[in-house]
Amino acid sequence: MKDMYILAIETSCDETSCSIVKNGSIDVATIILSQIDIHTNFGGVVPEIASRHHLKNITMVIEGCLDKAKMKMDDIDAFAVTYGPGLIGSLLVGVEAAKTLAYIYKKPLIPVHHIAGHIYANNITKKMVYPLIALVVSGGHTELIYMKGEYEFERLGGTLDDAVGESYDKVARVIGVGYPGGPVIDKMAKMGTHEYNLPIPLNDSSYNFSFSGLKSAVINLSHNCNQRGIELNKENLATSFQDVVVETIVKKTIMALKDKNVNHLIIAGGVAANSGIREELKKECEKNNIYCSYPDLKYCTDNATMIGAAAYFAYKKGYTANSYLNANSNIDLV
Repeated sequence: MKDMYILAIETSCDETSCSIVKNGSIDVATIILSQIDIHTNFGGVVPEIASRHHLKNITMVIEGCLDKAKMKMDDIDAFAVTYGPGLIGSLLVGVEAAKTLAYIYKKPLIPVHHIAGHIYANNITKKMVYPLIALVVSGGHTELIYMKGEYEFERLGGTLDDAVGESYDKVARVIGVGYPGGPVIDKMAKMGTHEYNLPIPLNDSSYNFSFSGLKSAVINLSHNCNQRGIELNKENLATSFQDVVVETIVKKTIMALKDKNVNHLIIAGGVAANSGIREELKKECEKNNIYCSYPDLKYCTDNATMIGAAAYFAYKKGYTANSYLNANSNIDLV
């Protein structure tokens, strides 16, 4: 079978990224232009600013990726793009760029759901084996997805309010440790002890998650300490917060694996880089004879490599789009 080279574009939030992926598993070349330094000044991503920077940089990033791969457009077999979910202005830049390339070079256009991309980032590190359960944890998503086979998705449950990554960022803001909050809180959690009694959110037998109550508990604790003139130990609060998050995620993930009689777990999304979640899930999986895998750290956060990986399998399933493809800021995987 002829090798397939897919040029993929990812602009769902604040990274402008282009990648050329071979056969859904080989990263030929990837460029990621992050805007994190820009948005740090605002304590979070500003959608209008993000889209303007995508528009400014998209052509340069695509050309840079081709140069890095030492390839030309004629070497590309198809174009892929994240069409949702994400920030609508950011998504539109990537979608329009991919549609234009597909039209000019008369190549297939493959639409990819952002979560599918995060899941298939695992295939770059090691070939995915089915059936499996994917735990998707990121700034915008906390979901458990069952995959019976290749590019087959069944949503078991997900967050009812805040995503786990969003909660990390909000807690970091409350205790004044900057943006993005996830890596900072994870690092601080290793230096503290579990001092503060925080509630375990949605402690039930469902596969759903809820982190708004936990976030509110941290806000109230911080406010009460300020009112009483009590100094809040930030490291201990980070440990207390992360312990509850990890306990909740691990409990529900292991429950889903057992209920579905699946012994393969993959972790996906930006929060998959969180050491606390990784270590505890790996430990529980070993106890229950479950194989646990996750992408290399560089493929956890938003990148076009994961979109190119997912696109290969989407194309094999017959998923293509035409010039009517539009961005969708709030679309479910299934």
